[in-house]
Amino acid sequence: MAVQAAWQHPVPCIGNDERQERLERLRALLDEAGIDALLLGSTESLRYFTGLVWHGSERFCGALVTRDSLRYVVPGFECSRVETLPRLPGEIVAWQEEEEPMRLVASLLRPGAVLALDEQIPLFQYHRLVAVFGTHRLRDGGPLVSQLRMRKSGAEIAIIRHAMGLTLGIHERVRADMRPGVTASEVVAFIDAEHRRLGADDGSTFAIVSFGAATALPHGADGEQTLGDGDVILVDTGCRLDGYHSDLTRTYVLDEPAPDVERIWRIEREAQDAVFEAARIGATCSSLDRAARDVLARHGLGPDYRLPGLPHRAGHGLGLEIHEAPYIVRNNETRLEPGMCFSVEPMIVMPNRFGVRLEDHVFMTDAGPEWFTAPDDSPSARR
Repeated sequence: MAVQAAWQHPVPCIGNDERQERLERLRALLDEAGIDALLLGSTESLRYFTGLVWHGSERFCGALVTRDSLRYVVPGFECSRVETLPRLPGEIVAWQEEEEPMRLVASLLRPGAVLALDEQIPLFQYHRLVAVFGTHRLRDGGPLVSQLRMRKSGAEIAIIRHAMGLTLGIHERVRADMRPGVTASEVVAFIDAEHRRLGADDGSTFAIVSFGAATALPHGADGEQTLGDGDVILVDTGCRLDGYHSDLTRTYVLDEPAPDVERIWRIEREAQDAVFEAARIGATCSSLDRAARDVLARHGLGPDYRLPGLPHRAGHGLGLEIHEAPYIVRNNETRLEPGMCFSVEPMIVMPNRFGVRLEDHVFMTDAGPEWFTAPDDSPSARR
């Protein structure tokens, strides 16, 4: 109950002042790159810069950011709805059903203007843009946006910390109540209800509950499962608060683990600690992935992606998307900077037997990494 009480205070949120600062930093980057404007689609980057949340469809709805303006490009019949939604102030420019919205975008720019694109704009919309602008006037806006979104502000970190704490408290209640005979779907339903009760945006964003051999499948198994005596249990879940994700995984058994489960669980924790120790300002994401694999190799696991061992990257960035840059993966030479947030989850898979994934996230400060949530300390639910 103490964990739950710690997360009863109001959820922090992102205000328009911060979004305006983000736009100004984006405009500076556009200037440096010699780009006239950035077109945002119905993506998380639209939310990041403007606060407008819009689910994509075949009709384009987004925003055009220039060095001195913010315009929302909106289907005509949706203007009244957009007007009512939280967003930064900006002119709403409508296009009608028979019109091509990308021609409207072009009309808002000077002749010959260079346009950067939100990297998550769908391919069919990109083709329409090419038809209007030609490829020579279009640029990939992904690198510009990513370098801003990767470095989280204090407010963003506070929201993620709150969401992580909420989910950790649910993990603790699930762990305490787990009993033989419970089904995975029952646990998933409980997790979702708890996320909703505690104020998550829309309940759980996901919940993977696996028992026994199914824990060796990184993203779980299809069909119902029932917890049996001695089964390894893996629970991976998260939620959103003000759009920002939590994402935590715990692996344990109800009572005393078998020797091989205990051994692999301890190696997993050692690998987590190795990633944390390697996470220093200026270190490459690749070096963190290598730190995890070096631990496994010393214990005779792997190497590389071979099983038994670690079949995927050691972690991923997190924010408005549950998987975003920076990715903790081989050959990613991105260097860690203050404000970056990412998971530490060097899962160990023992094929057809069991898997152990412990997932916690860190955020980078000037002095180095800090955990959002303290890593687990025991493979037993009855610790």
